[in-house]
Amino acid sequence: MTTALSDVRPIGEQLRAWRQRRRLSQLELASEADVSTRHLSFVETGRSAPSREMVLRLAEHLDVPLRDRNLLLVAAGYAPVFDETPIEEPRMDSVRAALRQVLDGHEPYPAVVVDRFWNLIDANGAAQLFMEGAPAELLEPPLNVLRLSMHPDGMAKNILNLAEWRAHMIDRVRRHVALTADSALTQLYQELRSFPGDVGEAMAPPADHDVFVPLRMRLDGRELSFFSTIATFGTPVDITVAELAIESFYPADEATSVFLRERAGW
Repeated sequence: MTTALSDVRPIGEQLRAWRQRRRLSQLELASEADVSTRHLSFVETGRSAPSREMVLRLAEHLDVPLRDRNLLLVAAGYAPVFDETPIEEPRMDSVRAALRQVLDGHEPYPAVVVDRFWNLIDANGAAQLFMEGAPAELLEPPLNVLRLSMHPDGMAKNILNLAEWRAHMIDRVRRHVALTADSALTQLYQELRSFPGDVGEAMAPPADHDVFVPLRMRLDGRELSFFSTIATFGTPVDITVAELAIESFYPADEATSVFLRERAGW
């Protein structure tokens, strides 16, 4: 998402908004960032202009996404420092190779790579089972895995614990919205909430025997159960890399494991 320079709010307002979003007082942030509370107050009110190093230090302690750190720098009158390299560029060869190694190594279990909006970047062969029977319009690029999974014509019709699973996934998006304040992500959140399904404001407590919220679905007359893990790149300094996530699905029972191995011809 690109923001016009004329639309950029003053640096002090942005820093105050990020601090409040993180629920930190001026004293707490000043202590963590090793700056004086008085100076931080002057920066937030526009009475003092922060240095480039100060902007980056405060952004680091506020856990501001790299994309938004660039906006903070621009608002303060400095050039952006974080690149956003298209994934297909040659300098991203090592990143694509690492992603492919993880995806291929996870076979015969499904795994996908998504961006910050949960748009599909790559997937292994096993992940095709999530796309079976979906209409063409849901599979057109950019394929959004959350839209695919929650749309009534997509995976939703095959998910056995749809209310439980949707409630947790929607809450996951809500937390991302709260962390990033991204307007496009907010629109996705509202779209997902508009899909039919019994999703209350409060999620039901987990069953006594559960250690995670599973994805239970019916496929080819078989009941399958999955849980997933999410991995990201450590210490990224490129926006594209920072916003990538690998979600790997594992069988939650032996029957699902057998089904996936048989499907892959193992």
